[in-house]
Amino acid sequence: MGATSETWRYIIRSEGVRSGNPIVESTRVAVHDVIGLLQNGETIDTLKANCFPQLTRSQIYECLAYYEDHRGEIDLLIARQMALAPE
Repeated sequence: MGATSETWRYIIRSEGVRSGNPIVESTRVAVHDVIGLLQNGETIDTLKANCFPQLTRSQIYECLAYYEDHRGEIDLLIARQMALAPE
């Protein structure tokens, strides 16, 4: 089996933007923002229409793909964000 390369078309890390966590390129939208909303009941259609109209469906799906490969990292970021959320 050959080595695999991890490259993402729309997901980047940028030092100083969202604490260096993975974001959608050319935005400040973090992968964990997208995944957290989906986990809390948003659908891809409502997420695009109501939360992040600037994102394309491809970008949202790539957030899902990134999450599948980095579940532990993203789950931890979501948990931290939820702990900071006002009640």
